[in-house]
Amino acid sequence: MNATPVTLRLLDKADKEILKLPRTVKGAIYDFQHKFKANPHSSGLRLKQLAGHTRLWSARVSDDYRALLLRLADEDWLIVSVKHRKDVYENLDRFAYGVNQITGGIEYVDLQVVEESMIRRLQPPAPVPARPVEPAAAGALFDAFSDEQLIDLGVAEPLLPVVRTLTTEDQLLGLLEFAPQLTGEVLLSLFDGKTYDEVLEQITSPVAAPEPVDVEDFQAAAARPATMVTTTDEALREALEGGSFGRWKVFLHPTQAKLVERDYSGPARVGGGPGTGKTIVALHRVRHLVGQLPPGHTKPVLLTTFNKNLAADLRARLLELGGGELLARVDITHVDQLALRVLREAEPGNSKQTIDDSQALREWRAMLDELGETDWDAEFLHDEWTQVILGQAVVSRTDYFRARRAGRGRTVSRPERAEIWQLAEKFTQRLDRLKRQTWGQVAERAARLEREREQRILAVERQREEAGGLDNIHLQDGSAGWLRYRYRHIVVDEAQDLQPGHWKMLRAMVARDRNDIFLVGDTHQRIYGNQVTLGSLGINIRGRSAKLSLSYRTTRQILGSALGVLSGESFDDLDGSEENLAGYRSVLSGGLPVLHPSVDWEQEREAIAALVAAWDDIPLEQIGICVPTNAMAQQVAYTLAQSRIRATEIGPDGPRGDDGVHIGTMYRFKGLEYQRMIIAGISQGLVPRDAVLRLQATDALRCRRELQRARSLLFVAATRARDSLDIFWHGSPSQFLAPLIGPSSPGV
Repeated sequence: MNATPVTLRLLDKADKEILKLPRTVKGAIYDFQHKFKANPHSSGLRLKQLAGHTRLWSARVSDDYRALLLRLADEDWLIVSVKHRKDVYENLDRFAYGVNQITGGIEYVDLQVVEESMIRRLQPPAPVPARPVEPAAAGALFDAFSDEQLIDLGVAEPLLPVVRTLTTEDQLLGLLEFAPQLTGEVLLSLFDGKTYDEVLEQITSPVAAPEPVDVEDFQAAAARPATMVTTTDEALREALEGGSFGRWKVFLHPTQAKLVERDYSGPARVGGGPGTGKTIVALHRVRHLVGQLPPGHTKPVLLTTFNKNLAADLRARLLELGGGELLARVDITHVDQLALRVLREAEPGNSKQTIDDSQALREWRAMLDELGETDWDAEFLHDEWTQVILGQAVVSRTDYFRARRAGRGRTVSRPERAEIWQLAEKFTQRLDRLKRQTWGQVAERAARLEREREQRILAVERQREEAGGLDNIHLQDGSAGWLRYRYRHIVVDEAQDLQPGHWKMLRAMVARDRNDIFLVGDTHQRIYGNQVTLGSLGINIRGRSAKLSLSYRTTRQILGSALGVLSGESFDDLDGSEENLAGYRSVLSGGLPVLHPSVDWEQEREAIAALVAAWDDIPLEQIGICVPTNAMAQQVAYTLAQSRIRATEIGPDGPRGDDGVHIGTMYRFKGLEYQRMIIAGISQGLVPRDAVLRLQATDALRCRRELQRARSLLFVAATRARDSLDIFWHGSPSQFLAPLIGPSSPGV
């Protein structure tokens, strides 16, 4: 046995390569790493140094496959590649590796693989529906930049000769498939038109190592954030199986690290498109805040989001990040459950059933039918009641006459307001009679209770100041637990989907102090109608907002198509200004989304089943099928079952089983991700719904708002995909697909 402890790590680029290997080889790699850590010099592993290399070694994984390893120190090793033995021992000068002088991270490149990838890009692609091809640039792409400039920006020096040959975007993408991440970010940003100074400021400087880099110290380089490695057995198993993308879920990019560790003078917000790591930033922010706490057994940090499924995912990922010790100091709950907890503490006898929006709409419709009311539709009244009456805590008819209705669309006269108020009162009375309450009512009631408690806390503090720091025991008598804020820090994920009542409650739960509230979200992914201006609710994020722009999940091709779905729409930034995804990019590359027209819904389902059956190279659990309605989800599941394909539907709490393809509506896919994604039923009349289109004649602003929400849902669904995206429809395609289809796409 080997007496010296052996460290074996896996470079991130290597696990991407391993995913493409045969399943038997993946199993052999898992066995190999155990044998190697026990004794790397065992004769069966055939460990040997490659000729002409000081640090690069090979070792036997199986009869036909070899691992390439960098020897960082005596018994500290890093797997950089796994190849067939015939591809290992020839042209050894093609293996290039070193420490990047900017980031201080380890970079490895197989120049032959890079060149082969570029050559493949030159071959005519298979005919698939495609967006218009950009004209090729005249001459080489990066002639305007010197070698010194590219190196200063962080481009890997061994790749410079190859970079100089690039003349098309396809060649560039072929290079980036195997290039180090910073090289990819820099070259794509320059290709997209950014100047040297802009790239230096926005891309390079944020990831630069804080101390001078010793390019010969590979062991120190392996410990830097820029060297993304897998170390644990469980992480290696996930990398080998391509299972749950654990690598994406906890890794922190240096740009993100600066946002996590910053000291903010008040509430702060981090935005960014899907897959940019906003949730990862939130999780690391929680760990950072807990690290600043004094010892104790309380939970002074709240981590919250908008539904139960996402809250459970946050809990699992925080446990993976910091273990039980971290979890013990954090209260993790979804915001509705938090509001209900507040309400039950204050009203222990409250036994009302809490209903969701769909159930509330049914009650509105039932009431209108009973009243014979035909002048108002249930959706409008429910939105008016939720967003204006509850959202602004309106408690009287007079207050409602004065209430702001900005963004509500349809203008209502004073007599109409009187009618709406009367109907809202009757609806509230109906819910009371049925012993029911909506989540919106719960949020507003909880907000009122928390604000009342905050006022009492502030009164005690004012009295203490007036008394020269002494407490008034009578003022605090009988209210000990209530006269302190619930939390020291609050971190919010998916902030764009919270209601005004949620924000008012959260604002009152934490003292207005440094680092009080930290929120992450993207209004382009808003899938509910909760539009808020945080400043008006006491959460001022001006001057403390940042945006992430690099997607770690979705390929450049899928990303471009998903952004096309949003074309023509404008989005707010949660604080009264406009938000955009300018600069949103990915260094991942893959195929364009594939479009599948069908004659009818039955033919579409059969085509979906045939496609899934052909995907025998990945676990079924890494395939998602997204549809517009629950009924369609059930029908797809039935068709798959007829083809003997296992499937599980996604419910409010996540997938209902562990096995099979995941099927659900667009709402259910929020926060999830899959290697291969199918979006089905994207037909005009379903996405957007006919009812939404009919609003154009009666309420144009409401129609626009609903169309924007439908676009956002489709955008969310499309950006769940990591490697491939297939879009199906029957009859006429959705109007939102026009940028993807184009005038000359085959079969359309």
